[in-house]
Amino acid sequence: MQTDAEFFNLYRHGFIRVAVGIPDVRVADPLFNASATITLMAQAAEQHAILALFPELGLTAYSCEDLFHQQTLLEGAINALDKILTASKQLELITLVGLPLQVNHLLFNCAAIVYRGRILGIVPKTFLPNYREFYELRQFAPAAAASCDTITLCGQSAIPFGEKLLFRAKNQPHLSFFTEICEDLWVPVPPSCHAALAGATLLLNLSASNITIGKHAYRRSLVANQSARCLAAYLYTAAGTGESTTDLAWDGHAMVYENGTPLAESSRFQEGSQLIFADLDLDRLIQERMRQNSFSQSAHHHQQEVRSFREISFEIHFPTSTQLLCQRQYDRFPYVPADPATRDAHCFEAYHIQVQGLVKRLKHTGIQKIVIGISGGLDSTHALIVAARAMDVLHLPHTHILAYTMPGFATSEHTLANARDLMQAIGCTAHEIDIRPSCEQMLRDLDHPFIHGEPVYDVTFENVQAGERTNHLFRLANHHHALVLGTGDLSELALGWCTYGVGDHMSHYAINASVPKTLIQFLIRWIADTDQLGNEASRVLRAILDTEISPELVPGTADSNQPSQRTEAIMGPYELQDFNLYYTTRFGYLPTKIAFLAYCSWRNRVQGRWPNIPENRRNQYTIGEIKHWLRVFAYRFFQISQFKRSCIPNAPKVGSGGSLSPRGDYRAPSDSEATIWLDCITRIPDVAPDDDLPNKEMI
Repeated sequence: MQTDAEFFNLYRHGFIRVAVGIPDVRVADPLFNASATITLMAQAAEQHAILALFPELGLTAYSCEDLFHQQTLLEGAINALDKILTASKQLELITLVGLPLQVNHLLFNCAAIVYRGRILGIVPKTFLPNYREFYELRQFAPAAAASCDTITLCGQSAIPFGEKLLFRAKNQPHLSFFTEICEDLWVPVPPSCHAALAGATLLLNLSASNITIGKHAYRRSLVANQSARCLAAYLYTAAGTGESTTDLAWDGHAMVYENGTPLAESSRFQEGSQLIFADLDLDRLIQERMRQNSFSQSAHHHQQEVRSFREISFEIHFPTSTQLLCQRQYDRFPYVPADPATRDAHCFEAYHIQVQGLVKRLKHTGIQKIVIGISGGLDSTHALIVAARAMDVLHLPHTHILAYTMPGFATSEHTLANARDLMQAIGCTAHEIDIRPSCEQMLRDLDHPFIHGEPVYDVTFENVQAGERTNHLFRLANHHHALVLGTGDLSELALGWCTYGVGDHMSHYAINASVPKTLIQFLIRWIADTDQLGNEASRVLRAILDTEISPELVPGTADSNQPSQRTEAIMGPYELQDFNLYYTTRFGYLPTKIAFLAYCSWRNRVQGRWPNIPENRRNQYTIGEIKHWLRVFAYRFFQISQFKRSCIPNAPKVGSGGSLSPRGDYRAPSDSEATIWLDCITRIPDVAPDDDLPNKEMI
């Protein structure tokens, strides 16, 4: 059973911390190089990393050329490795170092994998470059030339030796790594491809790689694409500035990628030693491989290669103290990038995906008019913007958009004014229908207490209004030969925050159904900030963004400046619920892990990256608040809302975060239970340790 203290340890949630080092080196000085490596090893262990990777032939320097055939240098390399082994006895750190190693009568360019004073295995380089500035075949033999599969070294016998070694932790099976060396990555089919299919989640590359103009970008592309293609983490390190510059130069390039995502990168051309860190999410890699079933199909197709790997098992001791994610930052808004340029690009794509979907539907049906309900809130605002752009693409006037605002018993003057101003700014055909008389008739037919003057605002009272609005929209669409454009968003579908059937759940085309509330806010802000609809429209859009999110179905006080009913007081903050939604549907994480990620991301408003949000609207949440709203999310998402999602109208998928359409990303039974998710949530602490948490300043 996990304790409260263990909850705040990244290793308890499928993460590991790794280090990639570039030690200062002297050419042909193995003991100096070993000392520089050991210094970085100690630093990595101090930061609670459990694996450290160092460059190709780092114990001698890569640029020794024909000195590799000197027995003195080869013996010096072994002595340096022995020094590394001695130092490793005191460290909970898997260490990979490069050295030349004579096996029988051949010399190999090798990686030694060391842990707690023992050599777990030796991996020789598979592909040796012998073109342009490279002459490795002059000094070394390729791995295929090896005549044995175990060796004796540094007083240890039966050490696994070969190019197809897979190292796996017994007590964390998802931690499985494979080692390749420099050129192995540059060939058409790198050895790491088959290693990933065999189960390796970490691909490690000890490289030297001299620098020429533009080469760093090519390296970055290689590593990024290999990590993405293999659904793996890829650690890469190249030799630093201490290498010989007789004919070449060196920039010391280290980087870590996870499934195509950059996590850490060194400063190039830096004098002296350098060490970078990254927190890797093993669960993410495993989940991606499980979902992307073409990965397993590829493994089956290459089963002969996959079966040729030898697995080396070992047990590792993970740090047990509190360790938050300090080497990796998760965006508070997973659907909204914090980087302005990336955010603008995503907004552009999301907006145009929606427009393209609506244009196709109108073309196919031959319908030239849209009926839409305008509340003055976020969702209908964005849907109206998309509709206007679709009319532009179809060369139809905005007057073909028949927009209706339908005030009810709880509509505030503020939102009603926003709705009127928005319709005028867009230039659509604007209408206003007071639904109170028709709602009163239905309530009278139902003999509802409200008709008798009682302040009863139950679900019937709310849904009479929601249903009346939808009923009007569909009959108006019949009357005008138009299409009813739905406005509900992904967040509302996830939480079941919509009126089923004859309500906002239904439309002819649900344009926002794959767009979460947080992204809709930024899409509207993007339209406003870029003045795509003119200055007056931008002013109205900003006013809508500043309005409290509310269904406006329950009357409040006489103060009508803002809605009295607050959706987020019932459903929880959308910024938290969208966070929960993303990591539930995109990766299928445990609720405990989602809470841990949320705590690392949301615990302190002054730290980390924010998208374009005013400082006074930047929130932070305690672990207790995160737990509470996650419980609300899990119950509503898994227990009571799927029946609404099982029959939603057509809608275009917009983001990689997914869609909840049963015809798209997410298919689930409407009558499943939430018990196991709710039980898991009970393991989340109600309070965090005191504010003196390690790494707090780095979160």
